[in-house]
Amino acid sequence: MGSKDRRNYSNIQCFLDATTPFVASQSLTKTSIKDPNSLWQPIGKETVDCFTLGDIWDQYYQWSAYGLGVPIHLPNGETVVQYYVPHLSAIQIYTSKPPLSRNVVEDSESDSWSDDSESEKLSKSWDAASEDSGFEQDGIWPAKDRIGQLYLQYVERCPPYGRIPLMEKINELAQNYPGLTSFKSAELSPASWMSISWYPIYHIPAKRNVKELSASFLTFHTISSSYQEQLPEDTGNDTKSAVIERNNRHKDINRISLPSFGLATYKMHGTFWMNPEMGDEERLVSLYSAADSWLKQLRVHHHDFHFFSTHSSM
Repeated sequence: MGSKDRRNYSNIQCFLDATTPFVASQSLTKTSIKDPNSLWQPIGKETVDCFTLGDIWDQYYQWSAYGLGVPIHLPNGETVVQYYVPHLSAIQIYTSKPPLSRNVVEDSESDSWSDDSESEKLSKSWDAASEDSGFEQDGIWPAKDRIGQLYLQYVERCPPYGRIPLMEKINELAQNYPGLTSFKSAELSPASWMSISWYPIYHIPAKRNVKELSASFLTFHTISSSYQEQLPEDTGNDTKSAVIERNNRHKDINRISLPSFGLATYKMHGTFWMNPEMGDEERLVSLYSAADSWLKQLRVHHHDFHFFSTHSSM
């Protein structure tokens, strides 16, 4: 690929674009929402654009089964399609009213890994990271009623090669938490979110010894319609600017995009993934900072994020 083309291309931006789900948009009147008077609904608006959570998982169905292909440009000018498998890394769903069943924090743990040598090496690091994954900083959401009632929290702790497919995990959780597929985004607090881990599985055409293609990623996405408009004032400019910028870049008629508002990386070599002429370094710092701030505000012990943070090459 020529230098002129390179100025307009970024591997990390291509990855972020490819991993942004688009869901069908529905326009609901406030009276049709279970709690039309919730504090996080936009003031002065009679209708709300939203989506059903089940539509999100439809986006991940094929990616979960076959992997998501992302075109990646190599330094020698060649292009490969790198496939990534997504896993549900963490999710929190907050609603306006207490759920009918009790809230339970779901944790998945595993003592064993694949016999694969790379997995074995990572396993030792993963276990070490598990020993210190807490956050001390106090949350800065202004009031408990702005967060809502915790309906579901799930944090994955199983090592990557021992995880079940994303859709299998969603179906498993939905057996006890049917709202995971039936809730509308307008019914959720702006504190509702999910994170997806992306691990490389293969690339076409196959190339040998391209260590840069071993990078893994952790993306953070809002699952609330009111997230952008109702962020607390003291949330931080990094979080707001990252979401607003990427939403503006992904406008689509009758569809809502859920771009990453936060990002963490593992084994990512900057010169391969980032293009300095496109402001990638500043963007990644902003996305990482937004994810870090978000988790501290909600006091979430996010195992994957801690591991990625302590093993990042950035």
